[in-house]
Amino acid sequence: VSHPCVPPSLAMYACAKFVSAPALVRRSSRVLCQPLSASVLSSPEARTEQVPPPHPLAHPPVPQAWPGTLRAIQTSAAHRDIDTAAKFIGAGAATVGVAGSGAGIGTVFGSLIIGYARNPSLKQQLFSYAILGFALSEAMGLFCLMVAFLILFAM
Repeated sequence: VSHPCVPPSLAMYACAKFVSAPALVRRSSRVLCQPLSASVLSSPEARTEQVPPPHPLAHPPVPQAWPGTLRAIQTSAAHRDIDTAAKFIGAGAATVGVAGSGAGIGTVFGSLIIGYARNPSLKQQLFSYAILGFALSEAMGLFCLMVAFLILFAM
C-alpha cells in the first residue's frame, strides 16, 4: 500500500519505526519506574535482562551517555527480605511510644483524682488541666503511630 506522494524509502522508514517502537517502549518503561542511580550505578552482575537484537530494518541505535541505562536492575529475594524485616523492626520501635502515651494518660488522671481528693474546691480547674494533659499525651501517641505507619507503607 503506497501513496503517490510518499517516496518508498520514507514509507519503509516509517514502517520500521512503527515495528521497532513496542520493544523500545517495553525496555524504556522499566527504566522510568526505577531511580536513575539504580540503573546507572548497577553492577553488570546484577543485570539479567537480555536486550533483543535490533530489527533488520531499524536504524542503528543512538549511543547512550551512560551504558546500561536501558537495562532493569534485579534485586535478590534476600535483599527484599532484609528491607521488609527492617521496616517491621522500625515500625515496632516507633509503636513503643504508644505505650508511653498510655502511661502518661494514666498518670494525668491519677494525678487528677489525687488533686481532687486533696482540694475538692478546685475541681473545675483541675479537670481542665487534666484534659489538656490528656490531649498532649494522646497527641504524642498518635504521632508515634503515624511514624510507624509511614515506615510501613510509605518507605
